[in-house]
Amino acid sequence: MINKFKLMLGILMATLVFAANSHATELRGTGDLGLVIERADGSVLIVEHSTDTILGRVEGFGNLSHASVVFSRDERYGYVFGREGGLTKIDLLTHKVVNRIIQAGNSIGGAISQDGKLVAVSNYDPGGVKVFDAETLELVANLKTDSKTVGLVDAPDSKFVFSLYDTGEIWVADFSDPKNPAIRKYEDIGIQPYDALLTPGGRYYIAGLFGEDGMAMLDLWNLDAGVKRIMGGYGRGEEKLPVYKMPHLEGWASADDVLFVPAVGRHEVLVVDSKTWQEIDRIKVHGQPIFVMARPDGREVWVNFAIPDNSAVQVIDVLSRKVKATLKPGKAILHMEFTPRGEKVWLSVRDDDLLKVYDTRSLKELKQMPAKKPSGIFFTNRAHEIGL
Repeated sequence: MINKFKLMLGILMATLVFAANSHATELRGTGDLGLVIERADGSVLIVEHSTDTILGRVEGFGNLSHASVVFSRDERYGYVFGREGGLTKIDLLTHKVVNRIIQAGNSIGGAISQDGKLVAVSNYDPGGVKVFDAETLELVANLKTDSKTVGLVDAPDSKFVFSLYDTGEIWVADFSDPKNPAIRKYEDIGIQPYDALLTPGGRYYIAGLFGEDGMAMLDLWNLDAGVKRIMGGYGRGEEKLPVYKMPHLEGWASADDVLFVPAVGRHEVLVVDSKTWQEIDRIKVHGQPIFVMARPDGREVWVNFAIPDNSAVQVIDVLSRKVKATLKPGKAILHMEFTPRGEKVWLSVRDDDLLKVYDTRSLKELKQMPAKKPSGIFFTNRAHEIGL
């Protein structure tokens, strides 16, 4: 009788513990989650875009003035790259920092490998790229350069590709064997590559050039062909304008077999045929474009701008290649992020301390949420996209 009572008591206690734990760690998916950078406070918001809500805030990320994020392939963990060299792993379900290291003096973004096992960080100071184990953040490789590194992306076949700002090079690092990465270097690609993009599918790596008009393109399917210069001299014969902020090519737009890219320092979006790599059009826009981003279905391209025109967002119709709408969401629109199927877009409105959500069909504002000087917005579907 006593043993039976003990058994029943044990079952009851186990049931209560299970119920308590189930309530404390409610089961949910991660496919509609994301992170928003609060750059002034060194904090990160965990958000959900199904209901357009803020789930929590996590602090202690240091300098986030040029922060970016990648995600683990299960979408549970985010890796936040801070400007002061911080690499922070955050759990989106528990809202806790899992690990944090300071790996350099000044960083400018990062990438996660094709298999999700390696995280790479691009550094200004002391330059080079460091590669870490995604699980433990232990150092796997230190690729030293004599230059600031920019435009770091993950590429198929376990590769990382990046550019050297000071020396005008592109490096391809093959991490098929993480302990012995194979490096292939391409020199004299152009003056001051400042950022880069990877085309859909991961075939072409294209670096924008700050020191001259044009871009440098590397075919990752045919590395022996070397780097090809494209779109040279697009501003020839025209007055140069001061550049208030570098465009961000990782916000590239690919739609209808063409690329839409920001022209450095110009009030134009350039249109490039993705088969011939020739400029076929240019679109006059409100100011100097920073992000030029395609809606996921490719029907529209959305553009935000550098100061002093950074309170506007313009929507370009892909078929007509004309601006179809100009929105004025608020002061200092720093970033845009579409939901995975494109029915909504989130905007960071830094100087109004707001996040705003718009319906992409009606262009009407759906919701606004308070945030502390928000900048980058990153949704977890990025975990399954190449080159982001």
